[in-house]
Amino acid sequence: MMFHSNARRLAAVLVVSLIWTGCKGKEAETSAPAPVPPVGAAVPAFKVSKVELGNAIGADKRIAAPASVLAPSDTIYAVVVTEGAAPSVTLAATWTYEDGQLVNESMQTIAPTGPAATEFHISKPDGLPPGKYKVEIKADNALVGTETFEVR
Repeated sequence: MMFHSNARRLAAVLVVSLIWTGCKGKEAETSAPAPVPPVGAAVPAFKVSKVELGNAIGADKRIAAPASVLAPSDTIYAVVVTEGAAPSVTLAATWTYEDGQLVNESMQTIAPTGPAATEFHISKPDGLPPGKYKVEIKADNALVGTETFEVR
Protein backbone atom coordinates (compact mmCIF):
# COMPACT_ATOMS: atom_id res chain seq x y z
CA MET A 1 0.00 0.00 0.00
CA MET A 2 2.87 2.34 0.70
CA PHE A 3 4.02 1.89 -2.90
CA HIS A 4 0.66 3.10 -4.29
CA SER A 5 0.70 6.18 -2.02
CA ASN A 6 4.21 7.18 -3.17
CA ALA A 7 3.28 6.50 -6.80
CA ARG A 8 0.25 8.81 -6.49
CA ARG A 9 2.38 11.57 -4.96
CA LEU A 10 4.96 11.21 -7.72
CA ALA A 11 2.25 11.31 -10.39
CA ALA A 12 0.73 14.45 -8.84
CA VAL A 13 4.12 16.16 -8.75
CA LEU A 14 4.73 15.24 -12.40
CA VAL A 15 1.31 16.57 -13.49
CA VAL A 16 1.85 19.87 -11.65
CA SER A 17 5.36 20.15 -13.15
CA LEU A 18 4.07 19.53 -16.67
CA ILE A 19 1.29 22.11 -16.27
CA TRP A 20 3.75 24.68 -14.86
CA THR A 21 6.29 24.00 -17.62
CA GLY A 22 3.56 24.26 -20.26
CA CYS A 23 2.50 27.68 -18.93
CA LYS A 24 6.10 28.89 -18.82
CA GLY A 25 6.60 27.66 -22.37
CA LYS A 26 3.71 29.83 -23.64
CA GLU A 27 5.14 32.89 -21.83
CA ALA A 28 8.50 32.28 -23.44
CA GLU A 29 6.87 32.07 -26.88
CA THR A 30 5.22 35.49 -26.49
CA SER A 31 8.13 37.39 -24.96
CA ALA A 32 11.18 38.60 -26.88
CA PRO A 33 14.35 36.57 -26.43
CA ALA A 34 17.05 38.11 -24.24
CA PRO A 35 19.99 39.50 -26.21
CA VAL A 36 23.05 37.30 -26.13
CA PRO A 37 26.47 38.97 -26.15
CA PRO A 38 28.63 37.86 -29.06
CA VAL A 39 31.02 35.05 -28.30
CA GLY A 40 34.57 36.34 -27.91
CA ALA A 41 33.52 40.02 -27.74
CA ALA A 42 36.72 42.04 -27.57
CA VAL A 43 37.57 44.72 -25.05
CA PRO A 44 37.99 48.06 -26.85
CA ALA A 45 41.50 48.99 -27.93
CA PHE A 46 43.55 51.28 -25.70
CA LYS A 47 43.08 55.03 -26.09
CA VAL A 48 43.70 58.18 -24.08
CA SER A 49 40.35 59.86 -23.46
CA LYS A 50 41.63 63.01 -21.71
CA VAL A 51 44.33 64.69 -19.69
CA GLU A 52 43.31 66.49 -16.48
CA LEU A 53 45.34 69.12 -14.58
CA GLY A 54 45.07 70.20 -10.95
CA ASN A 55 46.82 70.46 -7.61
CA ALA A 56 45.21 67.49 -5.82
CA ILE A 57 44.15 63.95 -6.70
CA GLY A 58 41.69 61.62 -5.02
CA ALA A 59 42.03 57.97 -4.03
CA ASP A 60 40.84 57.07 -7.55
CA LYS A 61 43.90 58.93 -8.96
CA ARG A 62 41.61 61.48 -10.64
CA ILE A 63 41.96 65.25 -10.30
CA ALA A 64 39.90 66.49 -7.35
CA ALA A 65 39.35 69.99 -8.79
CA PRO A 66 40.57 70.72 -12.35
CA ALA A 67 42.59 73.94 -12.66
CA SER A 68 44.67 75.73 -15.25
CA VAL A 69 46.01 78.46 -12.93
CA LEU A 70 48.11 77.13 -10.06
CA ALA A 71 50.29 78.48 -7.25
CA PRO A 72 54.11 78.23 -7.21
CA SER A 73 53.97 76.07 -4.06
CA ASP A 74 51.46 73.58 -5.55
CA THR A 75 52.26 70.07 -6.59
CA ILE A 76 50.87 70.07 -10.12
CA TYR A 77 49.30 66.85 -11.31
CA ALA A 78 48.55 65.70 -14.86
CA VAL A 79 46.25 62.69 -14.87
CA VAL A 80 46.02 60.64 -18.05
CA VAL A 81 42.57 59.05 -18.29
CA THR A 82 42.49 55.98 -20.54
CA GLU A 83 40.01 53.43 -21.82
CA GLY A 84 40.38 49.98 -23.30
CA ALA A 85 43.03 47.34 -22.94
CA ALA A 86 46.59 46.73 -24.08
CA PRO A 87 49.31 44.31 -22.98
CA SER A 88 51.76 47.20 -22.47
CA VAL A 89 51.70 50.96 -23.07
CA THR A 90 54.43 53.42 -22.13
CA LEU A 91 53.01 56.79 -21.11
CA ALA A 92 55.39 59.76 -20.97
CA ALA A 93 54.89 63.27 -19.61
CA THR A 94 57.13 66.12 -20.74
CA TRP A 95 56.75 69.37 -18.75
CA THR A 96 58.15 72.58 -20.25
CA TYR A 97 58.40 76.23 -19.22
CA GLU A 98 57.53 79.28 -21.36
CA ASP A 99 60.49 79.19 -23.73
CA GLY A 100 60.47 75.39 -24.13
CA GLN A 101 62.90 74.83 -21.26
CA LEU A 102 62.56 71.26 -19.98
CA VAL A 103 61.20 71.16 -16.42
CA ASN A 104 60.68 67.41 -16.02
CA GLU A 105 60.22 64.26 -18.04
CA SER A 106 58.98 60.93 -16.73
CA MET A 107 57.55 57.65 -18.04
CA GLN A 108 55.31 54.89 -16.72
CA THR A 109 54.54 51.54 -18.33
CA ILE A 110 51.00 50.32 -17.79
CA ALA A 111 49.02 47.23 -18.83
CA PRO A 112 45.40 48.45 -18.74
CA THR A 113 42.44 46.08 -18.88
CA GLY A 114 39.77 48.78 -18.86
CA PRO A 115 39.31 52.37 -17.68
CA ALA A 116 42.36 53.68 -15.82
CA ALA A 117 43.97 56.87 -14.52
CA THR A 118 47.74 57.38 -14.45
CA GLU A 119 49.23 60.39 -12.65
CA PHE A 120 52.33 62.44 -13.29
CA HIS A 121 53.35 65.44 -11.20
CA ILE A 122 55.87 68.22 -10.74
CA SER A 123 56.76 70.43 -7.78
CA LYS A 124 59.68 72.41 -6.47
CA PRO A 125 60.48 72.85 -2.75
CA ASP A 126 61.13 76.58 -3.12
CA GLY A 127 58.22 77.00 -5.60
CA LEU A 128 57.85 76.85 -9.36
CA PRO A 129 58.69 80.12 -11.16
CA PRO A 130 55.60 82.08 -12.25
CA GLY A 131 54.82 81.81 -15.95
CA LYS A 132 53.21 79.64 -18.59
CA TYR A 133 53.85 75.91 -18.73
CA LYS A 134 52.91 73.01 -20.97
CA VAL A 135 52.68 69.26 -20.42
CA GLU A 136 52.72 66.89 -23.38
CA ILE A 137 51.54 63.32 -22.96
CA LYS A 138 52.73 60.55 -25.26
CA ALA A 139 51.58 56.93 -25.47
CA ASP A 140 54.23 54.69 -27.04
CA ASN A 141 55.97 57.80 -28.43
CA ALA A 142 52.82 59.17 -30.12
CA LEU A 143 51.52 62.54 -28.89
CA VAL A 144 48.05 61.99 -27.37
CA GLY A 145 47.47 65.16 -25.35
CA THR A 146 48.78 68.64 -24.59
CA GLU A 147 47.64 70.87 -21.74
CA THR A 148 48.80 74.39 -20.93
CA PHE A 149 48.64 76.04 -17.51
CA GLU A 150 49.90 79.05 -15.66
CA VAL A 151 51.71 79.39 -12.36
CA ARG A 152 50.99 82.67 -10.51
